Parts: sequence; C-alpha cells; structure tokens
Amino acid sequence: MSTPQTPPVPEATAGPPAPQAASTPAPDLDLALDPERIARIQEAAYRIRRNSLIQAEVQGQGYIGQALDIADVLAVLFTDQLHLDPLDPESEDRDRFQLSIGHYALALYAALTEAKFFPLEELETYATDDSRFPMSSMRTYTPGVEISGGSLGHGLGIANGVAMGLKRKGSDRFVYNLLSDGELGEGSTWEAAAVAGHHRLDNLIAIVDFNDQQADGKSTDMLSMEPVADKFEAFGWIARRCDGNDVAAVLAALIELREIQDPRPRVLIADTRLGKGVDFLEDREKLHFMRVEPEEWARAHETLKRSHQALAASPRKDDAR
Repeated sequence: MSTPQTPPVPEATAGPPAPQAASTPAPDLDLALDPERIARIQEAAYRIRRNSLIQAEVQGQGYIGQALDIADVLAVLFTDQLHLDPLDPESEDRDRFQLSIGHYALALYAALTEAKFFPLEELETYATDDSRFPMSSMRTYTPGVEISGGSLGHGLGIANGVAMGLKRKGSDRFVYNLLSDGELGEGSTWEAAAVAGHHRLDNLIAIVDFNDQQADGKSTDMLSMEPVADKFEAFGWIARRCDGNDVAAVLAALIELREIQDPRPRVLIADTRLGKGVDFLEDREKLHFMRVEPEEWARAHETLKRSHQALAASPRKDDAR
C-alpha cells in the first residue's frame, strides 16, 4: 500500500464554519491517475467483489448487493489511500476507517483481506460459530474494524469524536467514515454534520454510499435528501460527488479531499449501483438483503469475471482527452 502525503492538520478551533469561499484548486492529478495505478486498484476491486461472494455463499444469502456496489470505493481506500499496518492494527500512526453501516461487513472483511489483515481462506468462516467475521461488523471481534456498526445514524458522531481526539494529540492522520444514503434520514447524522462543521474537522472525510436503496424501497422515495451536496455545504463541509463505481473518479475525489487546504470537513457522495458487476443481481427487484440460490453461485462468479475482463479491456474515459 502506498502512504499518501498529508498536509499538517491545524489545531481544532471551535466557532462558526469558515466562510464558503472558493476552495484551493484541486491538485494536478495527471500523474496520480496513471493507467497502471488505476488497473491495480480495479484488480483489487474485482477481488473484493469475488471474495464477498465467497463469504456470502457460506450462508447462501446476505447484504450482497451492497458489498458489490461499494467494492470500488473500498479498493481505492484499502490499497491506495489509507495508512494502515496489518501487523499493528492499533498503531497510533494509522488512519481510521469507520464503517457506520455494519451490514456492509462482507465488503469490509474482503477489503481487510486485500490489505493483508487476514489469510484468504479465513473468509470461508464468515458468520459461523467462533468466526472473526460476524454478519454485522464488530470492533471486539475483528482486527482492523474500528467501530461496531449496525445502529444506523451513529457512525458520523463517533467519527467526530475520533477526529477531535486526533487533533488534540497533534496527529496528522485522517478519519474516514462510510455511511449510507439511508442514514441521511437520521437526525443524528445531521447533528453530527453540524458539529463537524462547527469544529472545522478538516481531518474528517465522510463517504456516502448513494445506492438509492433501503429495506423498504428507494431512499429517494422513503425520504429524499437531495440535493445532498448542497446540504452538506450548508453545514460547513466541502462536498464532492462522483460515480462511485468509477475507480479513477473515486481516487481523484479522495486525493483532492485529503490534500485540499481548507479548514472544513469533507464529504464524498458516491453514486453506486447495487449488485455492481453481476448483472442478474443488479436487476433483481429486492436488493437490500438477497438470497442467491445454490445453482446461481457459479453463474455469479462467472458473470463477475466477464464483467471485470470487459472493464480491463475498455479504454479509460480520460484517454479520450
């Protein structure tokens, strides 16, 4: 894993959010987004999807669509952006990745395995007795898991506290908090957003997985929070939005949000597609929690493999410039 160069983090300062002036221009990303780097991350995203399917097959069901949709974001983080040491998961000199949405655990375990926290074969113990991989991620069970997720709407508040603590310690490390679009319907999320803006937590990067799906239907039908970016900006954040299934776009956005010199917290809204990479799962009507029939697993793996091969063979969007 590469270790990103991070600017010094200013002391925490209570007070009103900084004025909404134009931010420092984004860094030149031409060198950062070279084809080999993008291809390496895409390969990691494929393995995260494949290994999520391997885990889910143990139980025959699970939050499979979410694991497939968030794989590109996690590949960027765990193979390129996060400063982590699998030999010392509690190192003070680490970035903190916090999964607010504990039911995305399939993808997190696959990403931690990609980052060498676990041997590949251990994934086959998912959700079994005495496994380190419970169905919903829990800090007490799994090295590399920073918080116990599951009670939705609490993750961003926890991230605030950790970001404040790192500032008090004089650390230049970042806190990344992955939350769902459904959590935007929780008042506690917006209370936390207000606190982060007030305290100018510029070492905090929130990532919203906007797959537009909840247990009861589309997030935008349940309680639409659009325009999401504008709302975060109103709370004193720097907000960016991109295709969350485009590795190059996610990488560019996260590099910008980490490196930009501006005393505000940052958020990336990542638009994703549930079941990404396995077309017949993408098209299922009920995607929040799904069962895959025994005869469908081989088809899912083969479809995912073909999808990745097609992606690898296609020219990058930026190559047309």
